[in-house]
Amino acid sequence: MHIDQATTAELEKALAQLEQAHQQYIDQHMQLDLTRGKPSTAQLNLSNPMLGILGRSVHDDKGIDLRNYGVLDGIPEAKKLFGALLDISVAEASSRVFVGGNSSLSLMHYVLSFANYRGLRAEDTSWQAQAKQSGSAIKILCPCPGYDRHFSLCTEFGLEMIPVALTGTGPNMDQEEALVKADANIKGIWCVPRFSNPTGEVYSDDTVKRLAQLSQMAGKNFYVLWDNAYAVHSIDKGAAKLANIDSLASSLGTSDSIIQFGSTSKITFAGAGIGYMTSSETNIKGFSKHFGMASIGSDKLNQMRHVRFLQDRQQVEKHMAKHACIIAPKFKAVASSLAKNIADTGMGEWSDPQGGYFVSFNTRPGLAKTVVALAAEAGVKLTPAGATFPEGKDPQDANIRIAPTYPELDDVENAMAVFVNCVQLASIRQKLKAG
Repeated sequence: MHIDQATTAELEKALAQLEQAHQQYIDQHMQLDLTRGKPSTAQLNLSNPMLGILGRSVHDDKGIDLRNYGVLDGIPEAKKLFGALLDISVAEASSRVFVGGNSSLSLMHYVLSFANYRGLRAEDTSWQAQAKQSGSAIKILCPCPGYDRHFSLCTEFGLEMIPVALTGTGPNMDQEEALVKADANIKGIWCVPRFSNPTGEVYSDDTVKRLAQLSQMAGKNFYVLWDNAYAVHSIDKGAAKLANIDSLASSLGTSDSIIQFGSTSKITFAGAGIGYMTSSETNIKGFSKHFGMASIGSDKLNQMRHVRFLQDRQQVEKHMAKHACIIAPKFKAVASSLAKNIADTGMGEWSDPQGGYFVSFNTRPGLAKTVVALAAEAGVKLTPAGATFPEGKDPQDANIRIAPTYPELDDVENAMAVFVNCVQLASIRQKLKAG
C-alpha cells in the first residue's frame, strides 16, 4: 500500500493494526541498541591472538626498547603498515605518517586544536589569528548527513559549520567550490570518503580529484580532513574502490592541504587499537612539534602487537574478510526488512552500502524524531534524530542512522521489526492528520 494512494478507510485500518503491534512490542520490554557503530564481541574475538603475540619480545626490528620513552611519532614498522592502508609509499612513510594512541578521534582533536590556536605548521598563522584579523569566524564545510563526532569537534573549538549536500558519490563539489571561493575563512572540510558515515557512499574519482585541488581555490591554511575510517571495511567483494587522494594531491602540488586519518578501532580492538594520520612532511613535522608538548610518545608495545598480528595490507584484507562474514548477514537483515515493509509505500528511502558500519534511512519530512521516540518507547534505541547534522539540526527532520553491527543477528531482526512498525505508524498518523 502506497501511503499517498490509500483511502482514509485503508489508512485507518492499517493504523489500528500498527498501534496494536506497537503496544505488543512495548509489553515485551525489549532492550535493543542500534545507536553506535561498535564491533560485536565476535568481531573483537578475531583479534584475540594479538594479546600474547609479543611473548617476551620487548624490542622492535631496529632494536628500539618498546617499554621505554621515546619515538614520539610511532615505531617505523607501524608507520610502514598504517601508511600502506592510506596509500602512502614505504619510502615516504617515515616522514609522512604519524602513529598515535588508540583513537584517530584524538588525532583529529589535536589537528583542529593546533591549526586553530597555534598554526599546524610552525610558520603558519593560526586560524584564530586570521579570524581576529578578518573580523569573521572560522568555518568548516560539513557534508551531511555526516559523522556526529566531527561536528562535536567543531563545536568544541567554536568553529562555524556549513552543511553541504551529499550526492551519492560524495559532496556536491559545485557547491563546495563556490563556497570556498567566496569566503577565505572557510578553512576545512570533513570527509568520510569510503562507505561514508552514515550514507555508505564512496566518493567518485572526479570528486576525489576536485577535493584534492580545493585548496587552490580556498584561503590559506585550508585542510581536507580525510577521515578514511572505513578504508578496508568492505562487506561485498566487489565494493567500489577509492581514488588515491595522496597521489592526486602530489601531482597538483596540494599535499600540504590533505590530512588523512585512520585507525584499527574496527579492525582489531575498538578500545585498544591504533590511531594514525598522514600528511605532507611539513605538516607532520609541525604536528609532531606541537604534540611533543603533550606526550613523550604513545604505546609502542601496542603498536608492535598490531604490526606482528596484521603484518601488511594483504593480511589486513584477509582479516577484514572475516569481519565481513560476521556483519554481512546483519546488513542483509536490515535491507530485507526495509525492502519487505517500506519499499513502494512512500514511507521512506535508505542506503544499501557495500561496506562500513551504517545504513542511512530517510523518513517522510518531519518524522525522524517521532520514529526515534516511538522506537525507544518499544525498547529499541537509535541514534538521536538530527545527530547526523551540525548542532543536531536536520532541516528536514528525516535522517536516521541505523547501526546493526554490535547486536546479535536475532536482535537486529527484532529491532528492525520494531523500527519498520514505527516508521509505518508515524507515517500513517501524519498522513491522516494532514487529511
